[in-house]
Amino acid sequence: MEYSPPPLFKQGAPARVKVTVFALVSIVLLVVDARMHLLGAVRQVAATVLYPLQMAALMPRDAVYSMGDYFSSLSSLQKEVAELKNQQVAQAQAMQQAQLQMAENAHLRRLLDARDHLPVKSMMGEILYDARDPSTRRIVLDRGSRNGVQLGLPVIDNAGVVGQVTRVFPFTSEVTLLTDKDQAIPVQVLRSGLRSVAYGRGRSGLLDLRFVAPNADIQVGDILITSGLDGMYPAGLAVAKVVQVESVAAGAFGRVVCQPLAGIDRNRQLLIVMSQAAREPRPADVPAAPAQSGRRNLPKMTPVPPPPLPATPLPAQAPPAANQGGTAGVPPAAPASTPPASTAPAGTAPATAPANSAQRPAHPPATPGAARPGTAATQPARPATQKEGA
Repeated sequence: MEYSPPPLFKQGAPARVKVTVFALVSIVLLVVDARMHLLGAVRQVAATVLYPLQMAALMPRDAVYSMGDYFSSLSSLQKEVAELKNQQVAQAQAMQQAQLQMAENAHLRRLLDARDHLPVKSMMGEILYDARDPSTRRIVLDRGSRNGVQLGLPVIDNAGVVGQVTRVFPFTSEVTLLTDKDQAIPVQVLRSGLRSVAYGRGRSGLLDLRFVAPNADIQVGDILITSGLDGMYPAGLAVAKVVQVESVAAGAFGRVVCQPLAGIDRNRQLLIVMSQAAREPRPADVPAAPAQSGRRNLPKMTPVPPPPLPATPLPAQAPPAANQGGTAGVPPAAPASTPPASTAPAGTAPATAPANSAQRPAHPPATPGAARPGTAATQPARPATQKEGA
């Protein structure tokens, strides 16, 4: 079998001659282009003519590169979308937390403002959970007897009364809400001053004013406040707003439905009123007075002792000279009579009337003719007796 080159290579000059010729032509073209710059236009024409062919030849490479870029960009976009979704979830959660904190902060500010306006001491508490009994309206706070919480203390928020403490534990306390069916609170209509009692309606979240006369002065929109007659709730706290008034002509009482003003089911922090306002004791709180006999137990009156008398008589004083000589129209003073010798003991000088007058300086001196008979005779004997006894 004969192996021979194809017919194309059999014709013409040998291959070495062709290589030599083509190499010389190339060298000549390079020299001419470098020295004379005659092939620039030829190159531009050739590049213009061959450009479509060049683009067609590069299309498979560009297609491969484009496909790789497409898949890489798709995967990167998917990763970026996943990251953005995670960031959106985190930002949404942070925004929700921030909104919750803003709402809680605003509520706490309102509670602090309400506590500053309360006339009594109060303490803030947080709701832990609702009571386990679904038929009652009760909540549990994180304040107990160790914090000073007692039975019957009112629980309020910034808008009004929420309920009352009905059970106390060392660390927690149970609060019965106003809307509980077994809870009642004395109220008063702010506009007219009418007093009544509001009762809870259970799960409906409303209040009833029972035993109200059909012609009572109550209108839709009236505000009810605490009357303070029970001694537990301070007077003047907002309770509810009248939303429905029904007057039954055939019945003896009307029906009034009220909506609580406080956030019964919305708030997380509440205020516990730690002490009630100062009030007078009720008749039931006043202890009974012991039975008294007909005779009053009054202290005995002691007699006042008389003033002590001097131990020695005062010396007798001579009457003024004006009285001795007398004045015009006035007779001279009569000399005081001396006591009889039998009345005075031996060795004692008889007392005279001026001595008696000097012993009692509280009375004015006796005027002529005004001396009482027997005074000068009887009074001087007392000092003499004291002297004798001394």
